[in-house]
Amino acid sequence: MEATGTAVVTGASRGIGRAVALELARRGFDVVATMRNPDAGKTLVDELGADAKGTLTVQRLDVTDPDSIVYPDSLKVLVNNAATEAEHPAFEDTPMQLWRDMFETNVFGLIDATRRALPLLRANGGGVICNVTSSSILAPMPFYGPYRGSKAVVSAIGESLQAEVKPFGIRVVEIMPGPIDTDMLAEGGGPVAASDSPVYGDLGRRVNEMRAGAAGMKTSTADAANDIVDAILDDKAPLRVGCDPMSVAMIEAWRNTPDQVMIDGFINGMYPEG
Repeated sequence: MEATGTAVVTGASRGIGRAVALELARRGFDVVATMRNPDAGKTLVDELGADAKGTLTVQRLDVTDPDSIVYPDSLKVLVNNAATEAEHPAFEDTPMQLWRDMFETNVFGLIDATRRALPLLRANGGGVICNVTSSSILAPMPFYGPYRGSKAVVSAIGESLQAEVKPFGIRVVEIMPGPIDTDMLAEGGGPVAASDSPVYGDLGRRVNEMRAGAAGMKTSTADAANDIVDAILDDKAPLRVGCDPMSVAMIEAWRNTPDQVMIDGFINGMYPEG
C-alpha cells in the first residue's frame, strides 16, 4: 500500500507505539497518535521534524473507554499497540482480578478498537489492521500465563479476522516483538513475583536471569518501528512478522520446528541438569 491517508496508533505515549507513530508520519501518513493521557505526547510533533512527509496529531483514546474510541473518516491503518503488563506470580497464586485487568486492555479493548475501525477501512477501499502481540507466545515462559494468554488470544483473533476482511482489501499484520528498548522491557512488571515464592522461587529467579540476558540483546524502538512500518506497507508481508533479530529467529524456528520439540527444548533449558 501507499503511505497515504490516516493512520491511528493506540498506546503511542511511549515505547513501540510512539516510535511507530513517528515513523508512519515520516513516511507520509497523517498520524493520530492516541494515548490515555495526551500530555504524554506534548513533544511528539517536535520530535517528528521538518522533513516528515505526513502529519501528526495527538488525541486521547483509552481502549477501555468506548466513548473515547473515535476515528477520522479517512482511516487507512490502525495499529493496535496499547497493552499492559503486570507482576508475574505463579499460576496458582495469580488473583483472578489480574487476569481480568490484563484481558480488559489487551484483548477486549483491542477488540472494541478494531471492530469500530472496520467499517471505515471497508468504506475507504481497504487498509491495514496491525496488531502488536509478543514473540513470548512462541515459548512456554513460566509465570507469564496472563500476559502470554492475552497476546495469544489476539493472535488467534487476527487469524480469523484476516479470513473475514481480505475480500474488502483489508490486511491483518501481527507484529511479534522480542526485546525492544522500552519502558515495558525495563519494568516488565518488575522481577517476577514468583521469585519470592517458597515453592517456585528457584524457577522464578532463573526467569529473572533469563529476562536480564534478553534485555542485553534489545533493539531500539526506532529500528523496530522501521521494520513494523515496512510490514504495514508491504502487501505481500506474512501474517506474523518480527521486528528485531530475536523475534525474527523465534518466528523462523516456530515455523520450522515441531511444537513439542520447541516446548521440550525451552522447558528443559529452564531447569539445571539432573
